[in-house]
Amino acid sequence: MDDFLINRFGTRLYRTFFKDYTEKVWGVPCEEISAEWGAQRIKGLSVAKAITHALASPFRNSSDAAQKGTETSLIERFLYPKFGPGQMWEEVARRVATLGGAVHLRQRVVALEHVAGKIVSVDVLDETTGAVRRMACDYFLSTVPVKDLVAMLKPEDSHIAQVAANLPYRSFMTAGLLLRTMRGRPTPTDNWVYIQEPDVRIGRLQIFNNWSPALVADPNTVWLGLEYFCDQGDDLWVMEDGEFLNFAGGELEKIGLIDRKDVIGGTVVRVPNAYPAYFGTYRQFGDLRSFLDQFSNLYPIGRNGMHRYNNQDHSMLAADAAVTAIATGAPKETIWNVNAEESYHEETVADDAVRHASASS
Repeated sequence: MDDFLINRFGTRLYRTFFKDYTEKVWGVPCEEISAEWGAQRIKGLSVAKAITHALASPFRNSSDAAQKGTETSLIERFLYPKFGPGQMWEEVARRVATLGGAVHLRQRVVALEHVAGKIVSVDVLDETTGAVRRMACDYFLSTVPVKDLVAMLKPEDSHIAQVAANLPYRSFMTAGLLLRTMRGRPTPTDNWVYIQEPDVRIGRLQIFNNWSPALVADPNTVWLGLEYFCDQGDDLWVMEDGEFLNFAGGELEKIGLIDRKDVIGGTVVRVPNAYPAYFGTYRQFGDLRSFLDQFSNLYPIGRNGMHRYNNQDHSMLAADAAVTAIATGAPKETIWNVNAEESYHEETVADDAVRHASASS
């Protein structure tokens, strides 16, 4: 990863902007991380493109639709649901129910049964009641972390079991802080602020007021999300909520963004296995993919299901590819091709559309 970033941006920019932040995210030195992660996330961004983008900014159409041709890392405007991304999935669930389907929440798959290369049933735990029920399975679209999925499939090959058991993940914690003010100054206009300083552990700061005013009950307050990358069971993960909020507020105070006396409330959210990591046994992930592909009705999708650092749109495309494969018999390869290219998928889709139009004409 360090070679990738230095080759792309030079040593000075790498040490100023990338090294410390990247190591906060993954918890290991950059030289231990695969360059594939950089290719996935940074895509075609370069110093030249960033400078060109900045120089052209005053003359650019700033509408949301006009951003589609922009390098992903340089997008300045985008469509955002009024009440946050969950609003979209609440609407999806409503439409599923309207069409006669059912969405069961707080359910967790705890065991799988497979026969002759096909998953035939799943055991599902209701996390509210504690009851476990067995459900027959025609097709299994899995967003379960690959590590857990392979364990439930109980492979006979010890190599497959070992590679899966040691797949690395990073977990994620957010300290939500509600403030009267940010030191009496106007609230910054950013959605996110990346924090490279090595003497604090916070990696990123969200300002929810700027995502959507509807996310903040009182417009005279500031609602911040302090993002931390950690491992399950480490010193951050096991902190009591009050202790963690105090710690997080202290870090923002240390770098001069807030006064802790202005904090009037807070909450903590923990997300296990939030980031599939590109080091350790990930180098042998091809063996796991070959194993999973042996199951004819198994379709891994999403960030955890594919152990791939996908964005939400990539995950939706993978799900769409899985449904298309089920409906038409298309190969599963189409799922794995999502977000595998060097350029961002929207560019590829646009290029494909141009080629098809040219062929039709």
